[in-house]
Amino acid sequence: MHRRGVGAGAIAKKKLAEAKYKERGTVLAEDQIVQMSKQLETFKTHLEEFASKHKQEIRKSAQFRVQFQEMCATIGVDPLASGKGFWSEMLGVGDFYYELGVQIIEVCLALKHRNGGLITLDELHQRVLKGRGKFAQDVSQDDLVRAIKKLKAMGNGFGMIPVGGSYLVQSVPAELNMDHTVVLQLAEKKGYVTVSEIKESLKWERERACHVLDHLLKEGLAWLDSQATGEPQYWLPALFSELSSRDITPEEANQMVP
Repeated sequence: MHRRGVGAGAIAKKKLAEAKYKERGTVLAEDQIVQMSKQLETFKTHLEEFASKHKQEIRKSAQFRVQFQEMCATIGVDPLASGKGFWSEMLGVGDFYYELGVQIIEVCLALKHRNGGLITLDELHQRVLKGRGKFAQDVSQDDLVRAIKKLKAMGNGFGMIPVGGSYLVQSVPAELNMDHTVVLQLAEKKGYVTVSEIKESLKWERERACHVLDHLLKEGLAWLDSQATGEPQYWLPALFSELSSRDITPEEANQMVP
């Protein structure tokens, strides 16, 4: 007994039904997009009204500024963008982060001879605040991070390396891979590291450890103390609190490298 085939009429009905479902789905999707767009536009309007009403608090209070940035991020608004527009004209935040970026560059350049272009976020924060004076607008570490991200986007060598619960700020275009980052993190507690410590902690071969340390020396990010007890120590000036607390001349820095 032969199985009866599906008729052409049934196939046509099925295709027609599928087309209707697809059309209905498209209409629903378009309606949802329209509704979401209206909601975002309404939220943006309220955000602008809020910014206009509280612009003094946003400009003066670092904590208030962080909360405002988070509100803006939810709808994809970037109040840090410089140039003409509502945010720059109303709040002046574009100019604020531009000026902060210039101050960050000035601090990093002034200390480059000492730390090779690496500085802790904490020290950078302290020096920026000191340079601004006690009557200037308050600046938080969050403000620094946002300004550094803007500098990084310009492609001028700026970046941030996570170390412990904070960051090292890199201000030179040195090529640092994951191996270099791990060694910097290992040196965080004491300010220096040795080949033996790297081998023991990271389970690396001696050649790999020496390759990373030689690169840090070459880039000026580490200093070598070849007369240390036991074995040579590789110091990271950006992590060494005693070096950070006083000014070191290039001549003094050269004395630490054999």
